[in-house]
Amino acid sequence: MLRPDAYYETYLEGKNEKEILSVLRGLKNEIGRLKNIMEHPDFSVRPQIHPTEDEQIHFNRMYLERAKQALLEMGAAYTPSQAEQKAQQFQEHIDCIKKIKLVLGGYLSGYGTYTISIDQEHIHYNAKHTFMEKLPNLPNTTDYPMPKAEFLEKLRTLFIGEWRTNYTCERFGVLVMDGIDWSLEFEYSNGIKPARYHGSNAYPYNFEKCMELFGINEYLKDTLDL
Repeated sequence: MLRPDAYYETYLEGKNEKEILSVLRGLKNEIGRLKNIMEHPDFSVRPQIHPTEDEQIHFNRMYLERAKQALLEMGAAYTPSQAEQKAQQFQEHIDCIKKIKLVLGGYLSGYGTYTISIDQEHIHYNAKHTFMEKLPNLPNTTDYPMPKAEFLEKLRTLFIGEWRTNYTCERFGVLVMDGIDWSLEFEYSNGIKPARYHGSNAYPYNFEKCMELFGINEYLKDTLDL
């Protein structure tokens, strides 16, 4: 993958506003295509490629930002879509998150509820499960094992504001009767309404990285068949 400056020299330098907007549309479509690949129910059994789809998304994000900058440099304005505005608003309010709750599980495996509470200085963590008295490999303390600033930065890299509100396999023409349900909710200290996401047997492309922030380890992933 190219560095952003090399991408600019190859694909953006010397282009007019209309041409750069065309590049922008292409980059957004490519990011969407890669997410769809990773969110497909059969993604885990597909042959792995290099660079991975996740790595490609990462680089295409950088190219997208460089293309927006190129527009500004020529005095043109970029108008974000409603979906982009929603995603940006989520990023802007991350510092105001006071509570995050993830519920994950199913009828046969039971449900885990993972709660992260954030105050001005600290992060507090709680996890409980309907079938397990003590979840494996979780810290014995309620203090989250990561500084607040580092946690919020990792949260920013997930771009959760880009997620769909609801994820199902039916989007790909697949019907699953039983399995795993999940919900993720963010509460804020500045009065804005909570952000909620949920799904059934289907997940955002980077959901495993989100689970890592909640201390969900490989044992639980195997138990939940994720």
